[in-house]
Amino acid sequence: MPQIKEFSIEEKLGSLINLQKIDSKMDEIKILKGELPMEVADLEDEIQGLHSRQTRIEEEINGVTEFIEERKGAIKESEELIKKYEKDSENVKNNREFEAINKEIEMQQLEIKLAEKHIKDANEEISDKVVLLEKAKKNLGAKEGVLDLKKTELEKIISANEKEEKEFLKLSEAAKENVEPRLLASYEKIRGNFRNGLAVVPVVRDACGGCFYAIPPQKQSEIKQHKKIIACENCGRILVDEELHNNVEVK
Repeated sequence: MPQIKEFSIEEKLGSLINLQKIDSKMDEIKILKGELPMEVADLEDEIQGLHSRQTRIEEEINGVTEFIEERKGAIKESEELIKKYEKDSENVKNNREFEAINKEIEMQQLEIKLAEKHIKDANEEISDKVVLLEKAKKNLGAKEGVLDLKKTELEKIISANEKEEKEFLKLSEAAKENVEPRLLASYEKIRGNFRNGLAVVPVVRDACGGCFYAIPPQKQSEIKQHKKIIACENCGRILVDEELHNNVEVK
């Protein structure tokens, strides 16, 4: 019956440090990839909103332009009516008919003035909207330029790190085989509790390398002896001495 090799605490800690370093490298790659896709997605949403704003302003300008054309048409109709009434006034039979025609002429003259005011106000509105439209176009162009740069940057990162990420994934799977199941389960649980994914940390400057909680000298002495696996009393991370941590190379 084959003998199952028993690993020392130091060997177990070394395997955990190796796994942590590999997983941390993978985390770094994921962070690089993880931020840019979000930035790209946010920019695409913002650009879509700017396109909608530009379209809306253009539609508003077109609407005001149509209104101006309608008012110009109304002025033309009034002018034609005035000519007709002036011609009719030459053939009036009494003062009553003359006054009636004059009132109609005055009414059309008022309509012309009102239409001219509407046109003036509408032209001012168009001028304001043109300024907004130019700002929207300028902003849109700037955002599209940033988006192109971000997309190019993301593509470069994906291309540059794809091979490395696959290699680290293989290394991680291999490293896990050197960690006993119970210890691996604890490692992954601790790792999942923290955003930075650090489950195994060295004692640096008399403190936990994860939460910076002060480690008493007696506890530090026990950690250096490699006789048992010791966790930080504050954050629960597995503690190792700095020398062992530095001596373990990713393999």
